[in-house]
Amino acid sequence: MAMDEEGSLAGKLPLEPPSGLTIKISTSGSKTGKNILTPLGYSNSDSASPNLKNSIESSTCNSPLVSPPSSAFVSALQSPYISPRAITPKPQENPATPPENPIPGSHSTPPFSSYRGSLSDDIPSSSYTPPSDQYEYSDDLTEAKLKYVTCVPVPDPAPPRISFSFPVPRISFKGPVSPASNAKLRSCDVYIGYHGQNPNLMRFCKWLKSELELQGIVCFVADRAKYSNTQSHEIADRVICSVTYGIVVVTNSSILNHLSLEEIRFFAQKKNLIPIFFSSGPAEITGLLNGNSIDKECREAIDGLVKSNELKLEVNEGNWRSCVAKATGILRTKLGRKSVAEKAAEGFEEIPFPRNKCFVGREKEIMEIETALFGCTDGCEQDYAMPIVKGETRGQSEGLADEESETFSSRGGRFINLELGGKCKEPTLEAWVEPVTGRNSMKRSKYKKSKSGNYKTLDSSVFCINGVSGIGKTELALEFAHRYSQRYKMVLWVGGEARYFRQNILNLSHNLGLDVSADAEKERGRIRSFKEQENEAFERVKRELFRDMPYLLIIDNLDTEREWWEGKDLHDLIPRNTGGTHVIITTRLSRAMNFDIMQLPPLELPDAMVLMTGKRKRDYPTEELEFLHKFDEKLGRLSFGLWLVGSLLSELAISPSALFEAVNQVPLEDGSTYSYMSMSDEQYCKNNHFLMKLLHFSFIVLQQTNGRKNLLASRMLLVGAWFAPAPISATLLAAAAKNMPAIGNGFRKWTECVSLAFSCCSGCGLAPQSEEDSATLLVKLGLARRANRQPGCWIQFHPITQVFARRKEGLSAAKATVQGVRKVGNPSMNSHHLWASAFLVFGFKSKPPLVQLKAIDMVLYIKKTAVPLAIRAFTTFSMCNSALELLKVCTNVLEEVEKSFVSQIQDWCHGSLCWKRNIHGHQRVDEYLWQDVTLLKASLLETRAKLLLRGGHFDGGEELCRTCISIRTVMLGHNHAQTLAAQETLAKLVRMRSKG
Repeated sequence: MAMDEEGSLAGKLPLEPPSGLTIKISTSGSKTGKNILTPLGYSNSDSASPNLKNSIESSTCNSPLVSPPSSAFVSALQSPYISPRAITPKPQENPATPPENPIPGSHSTPPFSSYRGSLSDDIPSSSYTPPSDQYEYSDDLTEAKLKYVTCVPVPDPAPPRISFSFPVPRISFKGPVSPASNAKLRSCDVYIGYHGQNPNLMRFCKWLKSELELQGIVCFVADRAKYSNTQSHEIADRVICSVTYGIVVVTNSSILNHLSLEEIRFFAQKKNLIPIFFSSGPAEITGLLNGNSIDKECREAIDGLVKSNELKLEVNEGNWRSCVAKATGILRTKLGRKSVAEKAAEGFEEIPFPRNKCFVGREKEIMEIETALFGCTDGCEQDYAMPIVKGETRGQSEGLADEESETFSSRGGRFINLELGGKCKEPTLEAWVEPVTGRNSMKRSKYKKSKSGNYKTLDSSVFCINGVSGIGKTELALEFAHRYSQRYKMVLWVGGEARYFRQNILNLSHNLGLDVSADAEKERGRIRSFKEQENEAFERVKRELFRDMPYLLIIDNLDTEREWWEGKDLHDLIPRNTGGTHVIITTRLSRAMNFDIMQLPPLELPDAMVLMTGKRKRDYPTEELEFLHKFDEKLGRLSFGLWLVGSLLSELAISPSALFEAVNQVPLEDGSTYSYMSMSDEQYCKNNHFLMKLLHFSFIVLQQTNGRKNLLASRMLLVGAWFAPAPISATLLAAAAKNMPAIGNGFRKWTECVSLAFSCCSGCGLAPQSEEDSATLLVKLGLARRANRQPGCWIQFHPITQVFARRKEGLSAAKATVQGVRKVGNPSMNSHHLWASAFLVFGFKSKPPLVQLKAIDMVLYIKKTAVPLAIRAFTTFSMCNSALELLKVCTNVLEEVEKSFVSQIQDWCHGSLCWKRNIHGHQRVDEYLWQDVTLLKASLLETRAKLLLRGGHFDGGEELCRTCISIRTVMLGHNHAQTLAAQETLAKLVRMRSKG
């Protein structure tokens, strides 16, 4: 039977290697010479060991490494298990020449394969690892062919070791196989083996593989127990023989699986084993040696783990990231690879806010998020099999079935065609994905009822937290990020406010080490449109985010499903297949696309009481606890309001009863509406009167600290309302606060309770002396939170605090904010706040401007703030249309200023002589200012023309450039340097237009 099979295969593939090889390892006393390797398909009955023969005969796949066909199949031929490296082999010198010592048999023996990758040279191997898709394929597409390399193994003088048989695979391809195709047969440096259905185990292995590939180490990841066909086992066997190092992720399931034990024994005997204990300690595994029930194979594997103790790593729930880093460092050192670690962005902190030490409750919600994102734990890993999902192709490592592969249904299974890469017409590898049978295939509901009553998918990678403002959505996401940060390579925090959402996504490019800058000026080649450049920048960030590398992306306070600038859908950012990345969205929206949403309930009463007692955890008598219950009732158990109460009780020497009476006496705001307030914010303030009174009381405390007005802290609160929803430096806040007009004291002295509260402030460390002290005071009173930014002190105001402050002071604080940004704003550190000031000054789309600047202030603002902001947005983040829109608005504003000057001159010329004599000097038109306005307008026109050149808009750029030249010729002269520079830009535009 074996002879007939070999004959049929030889007819299809003449140069095919033998069906299998038995490895005979020489002893230390053997003579030096060539080992004789006998093909299994042609050997006599006594040429192989009886044990090995029985093992082969008992296997349905003619391999001792084959698991039962009923196992769930995850093919080793597809990503994320294989990312091959192209190796160009030397051409064989007489491939048709028969071997010197042919072995008798019906057919001539094909050339033997060789092994070069491990510490021992006694194992012949042909390691073939096909690419998964176009992203993982070799840079040289011309070498994507199979080829067998021939060499003679040399004996190993080491002591005798366990003999294994790794059969050389018999792979059938459509069409002829080129001899050069064997270039892929030795592509892997590291084999990563694991066993188990735990999704966290598979997630960890994929992460380890991706991290090693980032360092240039090519890996093969596989759970061989899931393979259900001979071809997959043979491919894995050859990789195991050829790799330089073997990583075995050891779990409790591994010790019960003979294939995992075989991997441990094999790599241990070659002394290239790196064991990683996943959720099971070495003591637990080695403790099995004391039992009598384990067999010889298991005992040898455990002995191998003990001998590899120096390189062992232990993985638990809190050290995933550090273990991946250690494993990568060990292999990089042993393989002699240079570190290609990504550079951290300057001033970048992974999680933007420190952990809240006073966080209470929400354990059920955190468990629900963990279950939704990470699936079942170790205890239920056998209850269901992980589904194979057809998703999008992203990055360098993809799932088993993706959009690049064609999937067909046949014989109850799934058939996958996977091309060998690119447009190269190479043989197509075919693999059957067998339907899962047995206990693991028992159908289990994909949905699970959550604590909130909604139904969640067990394999969801996007989780939405919904609730009213102040309920604690951000605090919950922050606590989850701190608890589970070790399970991710990086935590990425993004503000979801509509105007800043796109900028926030592109800002991630610095954290991820990506270049998303716009195209430079080109004299040759095709010039891409602005839309192409913007889409490419966005897609580059998206590709990096959603691949096998696990990131935690938190989108905080998403206020719309569509992006503000271009109206793009949220699905344009978050694909169906997010790879290893998990996404948590906090939002007030009742529905966010089709994502699962958890309605966040209020805190339970015991947790609310703990939050109100404050950081000092004072014990109050029963009478005082009644007033805490009244606070809880009045505030509707909003976490933000409860936190304010706790902060005031902690920082002031005041009882809950006195605080309640004092807050009750704060007068209600008038019911007038404000044009600059949104309808939702107005409605929120009306629905939460007591919360607004509590904020009003906190503002009074700021003003009366230490028995005198603390103008700096209270003004910082007022101007902070108009900054972007992002961390603000204390320096920038103070610079804006100093531009605030004097604040009138319109508060009457109420009761003795209020006076007592004010008198107690001096002894509680609330008398700030500097900018940082004032910012710290805002944090102590619960109005803001400290941010993890450097250098200096950075804080971020709560959105409810900003709404209150806008209603309190109005647009005078907005103007001070603009002036402060103009004086201190740094585009690289404060880009969000520069955009916020631009929205105030210019208004965009249908929004009117809220701040009116004088002509001289407008010139300074455009020069120092608007133009640098636009250029940075264009060049660094490819926000081409946004930058051009900002420059266009600046030009229009300057034209309006020019028209006002002309109007004043006309009124002066047509007025009476008496009026002309009575005109004061400050009422006259400032000619120097007029000149500055005109020249600045010319500079804006030239800048816009240069940027339009990069997007191929030659006609529009030429028109703007000619206008600029006309202005400069009149104002500066024909031979002035700026005029000549504009003429050079015009010549370039004309030249490029003629080429197009």
